[in-house]
Amino acid sequence: MGHIELRDLDDEDLDAIFEMMRDRAAVEMAAFTAADPDDRETFDEWMRRERAAPDVALYVVTESGGFAGTAALFSAEGDREVTYWIARHAWGRGVATQALRLLVSREPERPLFARVAAHNAASLAVLKKLGFTEVSRELEFAPGVGRDVEEIVLVLPPTLE
Repeated sequence: MGHIELRDLDDEDLDAIFEMMRDRAAVEMAAFTAADPDDRETFDEWMRRERAAPDVALYVVTESGGFAGTAALFSAEGDREVTYWIARHAWGRGVATQALRLLVSREPERPLFARVAAHNAASLAVLKKLGFTEVSRELEFAPGVGRDVEEIVLVLPPTLE
């Protein structure tokens, strides 16, 4: 693993993000993605909304300066949540763990929540390594795979002082 950093997302990143989010193996793992990962117009519209939202913080994950994925903080129904997507070339080397560690360190609000498809063992392991614990499981429709998938909700509680 090279040096991992988070930097602000800019327009030049959009093509790499779109391509990353079209990777069929990654879509299968994430499951809760766009219904049609190949629809660039919908992707661009979604990115415009996310980038304009005041409660969303979007970052590019870099490894030794090169694109390795995305990480973000957002609010959903009053809860602060984390999400990340690591490009396949960076899987299995600790990039996700370090990127999430950096992301969590930028967000003072606790508790923080995360959601993961139950079959995504690698992502679940990353979240648990950083102290997230399971709070619930629900069967939800996952647009990326077109079927119901068990989704695990996890929480990173406030630290005890």
